[in-house]
Amino acid sequence: MRIIISDTSALIDLRKGALLEALLRLPYEIQVPDLLYEDELLSIPATEKRALVRQGLRVIGLSGALIDRAVALERENPALRLYDCSAWALAETTQDCILLTGDGRLRAAAGTAIEVHGVLWAFDEVHRHRTADPVVLHAALFTWSEDATVWLPDSEIRARQRRLGGRV
Repeated sequence: MRIIISDTSALIDLRKGALLEALLRLPYEIQVPDLLYEDELLSIPATEKRALVRQGLRVIGLSGALIDRAVALERENPALRLYDCSAWALAETTQDCILLTGDGRLRAAAGTAIEVHGVLWAFDEVHRHRTADPVVLHAALFTWSEDATVWLPDSEIRARQRRLGGRV
């Protein structure tokens, strides 16, 4: 089973679209670094975070060497935060994994060495594997299109809405 290592922004956007549980039902193992899980996912209540772990989210403890690598990546890429770099560092050492991010800067920086995808790719996987009802998919697209803190291209949202058979 392939592994998806997610950063914070992807998880938050998928949560806003009510697609986190659908992501966890995909035929992937979903992982996050412990640093990110403990410190960065503050907008997700503790009870919900524990439920995600029960549903299959794997929280991976970072070794000292991986934390050092994350710090080095942050120094080399000052536009990125340590939490993003911790996901990147974990992805670098995980064979044949996918880094899932909602951050274009992280995608650009890490994408030369590892496979990187964004929130809309995750949406497409949820749709392809039918782990969420079409009504939920429609609602996610609508929510994202109306949320100024979700930075997804309107044209891509509209294209997915058309494929689902409706309009945003």
